[in-house]
Amino acid sequence: MLNVIFTEKAPKAIGPYSQGIKAGGFFFLSGQIPVDPETNEVVENNITVQTNQVMKNIKAILESEDLSVENIVKTTIFLSDMNQFSLVNEEYGKHLGEHRPARSTVEISRLPKDVLIEIEVIAALK
Repeated sequence: MLNVIFTEKAPKAIGPYSQGIKAGGFFFLSGQIPVDPETNEVVENNITVQTNQVMKNIKAILESEDLSVENIVKTTIFLSDMNQFSLVNEEYGKHLGEHRPARSTVEISRLPKDVLIEIEVIAALK
């Protein structure tokens, strides 16, 4: 059984997908880009600012289902420039505290809306 998730506190999907799907004991979040849900605009073109917004969007979706970053088991980070990895790593770590989910990070040539970062998440349900 699949449950489609939506919250106004995170950016709306910009295509034929959902913010997340609950299935089989897991919550699969679609890749989040640095769009401010209040303005529906991409935030400042700065990797730290964009990483912060992406993590806030992820938290908002998790919280809509009474989950937190502690439930994250795996993330995949997509970067437009791997040279910015250390800045991303620092900001990402601030949002996770001591929690350390499994993670992959890859550089790709282009992301939606020409953002600098996208992060997708798999979380365990309670």
